[in-house]
Amino acid sequence: MKITDDWIRVEGVQTVLHLLTDAGHQGLLVGGCVRNALIGAPVADIDIATDAVPERVIELAKAFGLKVVPTGIDHGTVTIVINSEPHEVTTFRRDVATDGRRATVAYATDIREDAGRRDFTMNALYADADGRIVDPLNGLPDLQARRVRFVGDADARIREDYLRILRFFRFHAWYGDPAEGMDAAAIAACAANSAGIDALSRERIGHEMRRLLAAPDPAPAVAAMQATGVLARILPGADAKPLALLVHLEAPYAPDWLRRLAALGGEGHADALRLSRDEARRFDILRHEIGNCAGAAELAYRYGADLARDITFLRGAIFETPLPSGWENATALGAGAEFPLRAADLMPGLTGPQLGARLKQLEARWIASGFKLSREQLLA
Repeated sequence: MKITDDWIRVEGVQTVLHLLTDAGHQGLLVGGCVRNALIGAPVADIDIATDAVPERVIELAKAFGLKVVPTGIDHGTVTIVINSEPHEVTTFRRDVATDGRRATVAYATDIREDAGRRDFTMNALYADADGRIVDPLNGLPDLQARRVRFVGDADARIREDYLRILRFFRFHAWYGDPAEGMDAAAIAACAANSAGIDALSRERIGHEMRRLLAAPDPAPAVAAMQATGVLARILPGADAKPLALLVHLEAPYAPDWLRRLAALGGEGHADALRLSRDEARRFDILRHEIGNCAGAAELAYRYGADLARDITFLRGAIFETPLPSGWENATALGAGAEFPLRAADLMPGLTGPQLGARLKQLEARWIASGFKLSREQLLA
């Protein structure tokens, strides 16, 4: 099998790979770019691995007249800039010690050692400058079968970094074959080590959950998280059941991780996942309005079309009911409506709390009319 995508032939990529190999070192593409290219998924980040130590990489790049930035030199990574494009080059590494959150590493010269410290077999695939695949751990069959499997012993890989539990479910949501189910050894290891999640930072957990819930269909993965006790560790009180129906109802629209998070329910999400202020505000609106009686038109008037649509989907998923007839037209109507009265229209006859109460009363009447009552009719 060989990568033939255009990105592998780009000048910058080829330049970095050849400056390494021409000097007698290994220069290989690795990880996500190789994995995604082989399954036809979009390629974003291009990572390069080598047996050359960072100082040697810097020396070679400078001799070639290239700009080098020591972006992560403590971890063996330098960035070579070509035509304003960054290319990360990381020296082969092996783990010396781990504590469940981070690893102490040493440089390696054997590609099998570098592959052996990676999380999943589908991420331990390499490719040379011609696109030829280098598969030191026989991970290609797993990728072709869409089987997310830990490198070596699943329990040992997880205890090196407990975030790998969440990465397992995220990778299954994006790359796994739902019809084949999940790797039994991985599921057992995730369940047995779920308590280790408590030691992870909220930022790392939030980052993984965002990416998991943004998958085309995260419902099977999240259901497995609940069955293994992982979901309760992250989001106490959350329930995966409404998520599958939500994914079905929202199908014509783009996935939205926060809408899906709201479907799970539970408490303390803002702190548990380190939501931004805007995310927390939106999440609170979604959860608050699920059980209220305002229709799609009123929701769109108060919060905008996007939130009104999300609330409509969430109600259907959580209460297991069809979407209201004409909800899309009602949403468009409400989003374009503008209340025709201002406080000044009722002054000076009304002031203070009485003014606010009267405005609220007239607004409710205007909404009930389908936004049809004019300023004159309301004042009358």
